[in-house]
Amino acid sequence: MSEEQKQAENRARPTTDEFRAFVKEDWAPRRPTVSGPSPAAPYAASRRAAVSAAFPGERLIVPAGGLKVRSNDTDYVFRPHSAFAHLTGLGADREPDAVLVLEPLAEGGHEAVLYFRPLADRDSDEFFADTRYGEFWVGARPSIEDVELELGLTGRHIDEFAAAAAKDAGSMVIRLVRDADRDLTRSLDAARVENGAQEESLAETDDALAHHLSHLRMVKDEFEIEQMRAAVAGTKVGFEAVIADLPEAVAKGRGERWVEGVFGLHARHTGNGVGYDSICASGDHANTLHWIKNTGDIKDGDLLLLDAGVEVEHLYTADVTRTLPVNGTFSDAQREVYDAVYAAQQAGIEAVKPGNKFSDIHAAAIRVIAEHLHAWGLLPEGVSVEDTLDTEHGQFHRRWMVHGTSHHLGIDVHDCALATRAEYMDAELEPGMVLTVEPGLYFKADDLKAPERFRGIGVRIEDDVVVTADGCENLSAGMPRTADDVEAWIREVQGRNV
Repeated sequence: MSEEQKQAENRARPTTDEFRAFVKEDWAPRRPTVSGPSPAAPYAASRRAAVSAAFPGERLIVPAGGLKVRSNDTDYVFRPHSAFAHLTGLGADREPDAVLVLEPLAEGGHEAVLYFRPLADRDSDEFFADTRYGEFWVGARPSIEDVELELGLTGRHIDEFAAAAAKDAGSMVIRLVRDADRDLTRSLDAARVENGAQEESLAETDDALAHHLSHLRMVKDEFEIEQMRAAVAGTKVGFEAVIADLPEAVAKGRGERWVEGVFGLHARHTGNGVGYDSICASGDHANTLHWIKNTGDIKDGDLLLLDAGVEVEHLYTADVTRTLPVNGTFSDAQREVYDAVYAAQQAGIEAVKPGNKFSDIHAAAIRVIAEHLHAWGLLPEGVSVEDTLDTEHGQFHRRWMVHGTSHHLGIDVHDCALATRAEYMDAELEPGMVLTVEPGLYFKADDLKAPERFRGIGVRIEDDVVVTADGCENLSAGMPRTADDVEAWIREVQGRNV
């Protein structure tokens, strides 16, 4: 008996046959959980067709993943694996333990089959007694008919998966997204080896599928770009709620937590929630690049670096950063740093156009950063801008700007992560790619090489852009970026509450 089963048994209340029969009686007909086809369905079908063409005659297995324990018998909110969400169109909190199988057809192509746990009848023990999956405990799930209507593929019970996955395993190439469900991976590996596959080659076989599915997301379709617009729109709502509440964050103390909570409230209300842990970094905390503790105070005179994004129901997330003067006005030193970062970002955005390489964005932005650092006298004596940009002998500017300027964005906040360098950094930009542009400058409070007036100032400006036929569209352009416009934005938002 598993630990989970033991815990459930320890807490279980005795029941009688009469009670169990009573619970199953006299329920009104259920309302449908699905009203019609999902708007994502035709786009997901096109993505599956592309995958089918890349792996003819092979069985392709893409799990959603299962529930993960947060503590004892409490699970985290479920999020399906990104490849599963991309190929099915299913989004937030949908179908734990489900598996998408692209089954090769004799005539060519694949049949898309979704194996999942459908809604159980109310006369089943699952309905009332299963605390993890039962309808009485966690709500209704779709039926097989519901899923077929919603997604336009074949639905089957998850209990049929194991036999279907192992069928003809000795004569067919089977590929699996390995990191989605480790238990499933172990059992399928055993079945493949039992049928003659070489254990040492399984990961390599599967990695080719994972790489293809990651690279497939690099150019977004129309549905995905509209999802990104919705995510950015929700993010603007969250940022303005934070701006409106900045005086409260200062007054109450523990202000970074307050900001995190305010943004999270609106992320949950306008979308599914936050797309990643929000960075709510005030003062010197802004110089810790991944400051997600959010445990500090926010003080009058600080800058607040807020890096946050709303994830919508289909799991696409925005990723926007604004650096805000808490009292509404930049100091001279803060503005000096901010203006340098803005100029670098502007150069990076101007480099986003078809024909340029992805790496050109960083090259354009970092040159501006290096020019400012050189003008401020921060590079070592005798080191020019060209010297520091020399990747073999320079890079002195990285003391104050260590990270890259861009990354792909979509279902994952760092999307397409398994693409090769040639497909990512060295690739030409194409219409439909969605990217961030996010340079920064970070002067830690104890950095004695930094001018005293800059110490403790950290600034990043980040926008989400989509490559177009002749350049790019800044999806987050509705959130002001220049120092003057940011100050005016704060006055305008806070003035609404007066």
